[in-house]
Amino acid sequence: MRIPCFFLVAILGAAAIGVTLPIGCSRETREHGAAIQYHCPMHPTIVSDKPGDCPICGMKLVPFAMKMIAFEATPNVASTLPGLAEVSITPVARERMGLTLGTVEQRPLTRDIRTAARIVIDETGLYHVTVKVDGYVEKLFTATTGQYVKQGDPLLSIYSPMLVSAQQEYLNVLNNNAELAAAARKRLALWDVSEEQIERLAKTGQPERTVTLFAPTSGWIIERNIATGHKVASGEQLLVLGDLTRVWADSDIYQSDLPFVKMGMPVELEVSAAPKKIFKGTVSYIAPTLDAETRTVRVRIEVPNSDLILKPEMYGVARLAYDLGVKLAIPESAVMRTGQHVYAFRDAGDGRLVPVEIKLGTHTEGWFELLGGLDAGNRIVTSANFLVDSESSMKAALESLSGK
Repeated sequence: MRIPCFFLVAILGAAAIGVTLPIGCSRETREHGAAIQYHCPMHPTIVSDKPGDCPICGMKLVPFAMKMIAFEATPNVASTLPGLAEVSITPVARERMGLTLGTVEQRPLTRDIRTAARIVIDETGLYHVTVKVDGYVEKLFTATTGQYVKQGDPLLSIYSPMLVSAQQEYLNVLNNNAELAAAARKRLALWDVSEEQIERLAKTGQPERTVTLFAPTSGWIIERNIATGHKVASGEQLLVLGDLTRVWADSDIYQSDLPFVKMGMPVELEVSAAPKKIFKGTVSYIAPTLDAETRTVRVRIEVPNSDLILKPEMYGVARLAYDLGVKLAIPESAVMRTGQHVYAFRDAGDGRLVPVEIKLGTHTEGWFELLGGLDAGNRIVTSANFLVDSESSMKAALESLSGK
């Protein structure tokens, strides 16, 4: 038996409404002067044929006729839910309670997912500038982290005895052996000596003490690991260039939302640095594993950033919208829950409200997808549900005690 959780709420709400029909007592019984039963206001299972005190809490037992409510007596109608019964409410009582009805309907549903997003550098736009020979940094042409460089701009000049020796070898065979000259020229090119520098070497006939390294791509200097006079070794990373005209927004998605996240789906991104601007992006990566600590899945969003408003390490809000199509839906405010059941009160006509167990699907803003229990066009209670639920529970409990 389901003990009513809102017994006192129902009593106070009914007293405020001020209608005079008691539960468990029909008009005919009252008119013919049937014996009055007494009960405890705090423990409705305590029922007696005479006045007295409650053996549990010591409160005085009161007659059922003193509990005035806004619900008319109805025939004993079997409910689809244990612990609940059909109730009937007059139009005047509905107005005083603020009871309103909604409709189960077919409607387009969209699953909106909002999550925090962290702006990071697009890793595909990173370029590591390294040196292929040992040497020393003679001069830095770009000495500031965050500086923008274009492809072909000079980055630094390096002095390397190996490069000086290679230049001299090239000059020694340039006019004597075409095959050896071609090999020496290729060797210089593999050490990042530009074609322009090699042509100048062949024209002047003099090895250059330093060789200049040029930017292999356009971008911003993200990292700088050298200074003038720095000794460098072959393979050492000197600079990191990054393209910030396209960035990533990393978001964490809960596993319950994961079925609605698809590769290539559109995303809207907002940041506090540009409150009136919405950035458009697309999902480009969904992590194959779940984070054990946060219980979320990392989702990567590619976002164009031509105006450079989005800065790495900014935080924003990402909104992913998934179109579910046209579905049978019920208003969120109509849904009632217990530990084991989900239900709503259907308007059966003539003032009758019947508790009906329902099965829910996806939750959207203000609506649930309805998978079973009700049909399109059914009218359901969308406000004052808890008062109705309290009286339905109490009526079912009293009917159980009376054997109805």
